[in-house]
Amino acid sequence: MPDHFHVLITIGSELSIERAVQYIKGGFAFNAHKQLGFRAPVWQKGFSEVRVLTDAQFYGIRNYIRANPVMRHLVECASDFPYSSAHHSVPVDPPPQGLKPSIEGVCSGTPEGVP
Repeated sequence: MPDHFHVLITIGSELSIERAVQYIKGGFAFNAHKQLGFRAPVWQKGFSEVRVLTDAQFYGIRNYIRANPVMRHLVECASDFPYSSAHHSVPVDPPPQGLKPSIEGVCSGTPEGVP
């Protein structure tokens, strides 16, 4: 995207989400300066985090990210956007192990009657 990006990453127990984002933002800013001479601040402070617990959440977020360039009218087909995981040239990892399977028709959570 021209003005933002989405990333769907799995963080191991040895790394915090804050540190992972710092590595991504810092590495990009370093290379933007080194390769492009870009000196202005590249990133806004902070980030948004969503924890993904189920396979349905994972695929929903993945599909949202892939559809973003189409919704912004940058391409007609998500696989045509060269900076997307939907593009054939971008290698992607399989979904993380340990996501809870989504079973349609089954509710989860705490019942309303529990104090």
